[in-house]
Amino acid sequence: MAPPNPKTQRSALADVVAREYTIHMHKRIFGCSFKKRAPQAVKEIRAFAKQAMGTEDVRLDPQLNKEIWKQGIKGVPYRLRVRISRKRNDEEGAKHRLFSYVQAVNVKNPKGLVTTVVEDA
Repeated sequence: MAPPNPKTQRSALADVVAREYTIHMHKRIFGCSFKKRAPQAVKEIRAFAKQAMGTEDVRLDPQLNKEIWKQGIKGVPYRLRVRISRKRNDEEGAKHRLFSYVQAVNVKNPKGLVTTVVEDA
């Protein structure tokens, strides 16, 4: 395999971005038994963030976890509005250069909202 062309490589700074997504949880945990719904929802959010941002390292905000578990193990919300931020990993000896951080966004009704790029402050 040929070595990568240095002109086509992108900087890590360009890879840092934040977007807001609406995740339709109901279709992702459909058919899942009641006592496994909230843990499965956490796994599905991780998988969604991994696919959307292309990072192996996905970290969830504790408030997002509270939002998922708010109505108990069986009552996962039908839709969740989340902000996924791709950030640089500054830890020494880190396996991956970038990680994704997933946070819950408070909206009254997440239905019908489109994906938006957010300026992360």
